[in-house]
Amino acid sequence: MTTPPEARDPAESPATRQSGWELRTYGLLAGAGLISVSLAAYEIVPASVTPLIRESLGIGPTVAGLLVGVMFGTAVVGSLPAGVVLDRTDSRRVMALAVLALFVAGVWGWIAARGGSYRSVIASRAVGGLAYVVVWNAGIDIVSRAVSPDIRATAVGIFTASGPVGFAVGQATGPVIAARFGWPAIFPAFTGVALLGLVLFWPSSRGLGAARGDAPSLREFGTVLRNPTVWHLGVLGFLSYALYLFMNSWGSSYLNQEIGLSLALSGLLVSLFPAVGVLSRVSSGLLSDVVFGGQRQPVLLGSFGLAAPLVLVFTRLGSVPLLVGALLLSGFAIQLTLGLSFTYVREVVTERVAATAVAFQTSVGLAGAFLSPIAGGAVVSRFGFDLAFLLAGALAVVGVGLAWRAPEPTR
Repeated sequence: MTTPPEARDPAESPATRQSGWELRTYGLLAGAGLISVSLAAYEIVPASVTPLIRESLGIGPTVAGLLVGVMFGTAVVGSLPAGVVLDRTDSRRVMALAVLALFVAGVWGWIAARGGSYRSVIASRAVGGLAYVVVWNAGIDIVSRAVSPDIRATAVGIFTASGPVGFAVGQATGPVIAARFGWPAIFPAFTGVALLGLVLFWPSSRGLGAARGDAPSLREFGTVLRNPTVWHLGVLGFLSYALYLFMNSWGSSYLNQEIGLSLALSGLLVSLFPAVGVLSRVSSGLLSDVVFGGQRQPVLLGSFGLAAPLVLVFTRLGSVPLLVGALLLSGFAIQLTLGLSFTYVREVVTERVAATAVAFQTSVGLAGAFLSPIAGGAVVSRFGFDLAFLLAGALAVVGVGLAWRAPEPTR
């Protein structure tokens, strides 16, 4: 399903977009990307120092997993309302306010962690989750509107690549920051950097966040929820995010507890998993736009088809080099879907509710990200790592079947 040209929003006419890779486009991607890198690092960094947090606060693995999962849980709830707001307001200004709110949440988390208040830390992370999903949805919306349709998937892929960069930075530097300043410092360390990104983003995004003409009606919003292709893509996003967060949250603990590597080395090696997403998410757009002539489904199928066997056999790989190879390849495969799905879902609805569709994709996808670290912790605690990775691999197999049946948007 797609939208006929006459149904497109007039405010989204070619005259309002840049025709290609102009200087302003690079500035926009740099600013929005730096914000997203910083906030993704803030999002994942507790996973890199989980043993220290458990010892300091006296909590178990499932509860510790909630420190990562709560941000995704609040994002699940807040994403769709955020998309509705972004379709009706100036998304550029809303994004700036969200960055400021995240800075406050980072300082709040640092104070609460120093005081040993687990509940207050969780509350700060919940606020951070609401603000982060606004940044993510608004960033995708603004980048999509800044370029012409023939390079949209590539541009959005570059922006979404900021996510794995941030995850890699958080995984690799979290133990270093904790060793130097104490583990509570991991919270404000990254939200402060986002303010620098805002300085780059603000001038380059001028004129790109305004609401699209008349506010969309409730009926138009309802078309997003009634669109079967939107739901199909949402489930694929759910599975992909679940795999992504499971590997990020428990890969380091597996290497530390089962293989015997140090916490710092484990975090460094697992940082390769999200880091390869820089190549993967950019490649997803290029593969779709150039190699497959705008087709989206082949990229999704390749994503899950490569990830499934790698996750299934992960705990059977006895050597560190094999484990590193599996982390790199599975990280590349899983993030192909994460890079492309946000462009894909915009193409099956009208431009007037495009931000809502992106928000829906974010919400359903992050539901998988929320549940995965918590469910993974419960399985690891009771049954061990072998079964946990086996179940994660089974999710990838389900993704293969769904990707096989994913419909192409009509152009």
